[in-house]
Amino acid sequence: MAANKTAPLQQQRQASIPPVAIVIGLVLVVGAVGFWYLNRAAQRPPAPLPPLTGDARQYVRDGHLPISEVAMEAHESYLKQQVVEITGKIGNTGNRVIDTAEIYCVFYDSYNQVVLRQRVPIVTRKMGGLAPGETKTFRLPFDNIPEGWSQALPQIVIARIEFA
Repeated sequence: MAANKTAPLQQQRQASIPPVAIVIGLVLVVGAVGFWYLNRAAQRPPAPLPPLTGDARQYVRDGHLPISEVAMEAHESYLKQQVVEITGKIGNTGNRVIDTAEIYCVFYDSYNQVVLRQRVPIVTRKMGGLAPGETKTFRLPFDNIPEGWSQALPQIVIARIEFA
């Protein structure tokens, strides 16, 4: 009789899966699903940036958003990296308040091919916008310009305007 009582106990122990193995299995499955999701999200192309609206395009064509006194200066950062800084002024000679203004800075190589095209804000709502008749200075640091760059002042193009 003693032999019969131990047989079901051994069968029970053999049939059960240790809780630690279940937890490890669940962690691995959740980790794999998380990795798959994040990897897929990283490969998705970014949403296109909004272009100039018709009103904004006309505002720029009419000369109401002049960019002036553009200068460029290069210096070395604390990390021994070259930083190119572009400074200038933007004015609003029109009659509308500007909440946001973004520009494209287009850098070329010596063969006049684009090596970097970066969109940067020069007027934001946080800065107080740009009222009619007002002029503000801007400073744009770039530390990611490729070495093939021609060292010339980049082309500056208005990319987006939001009116108040």
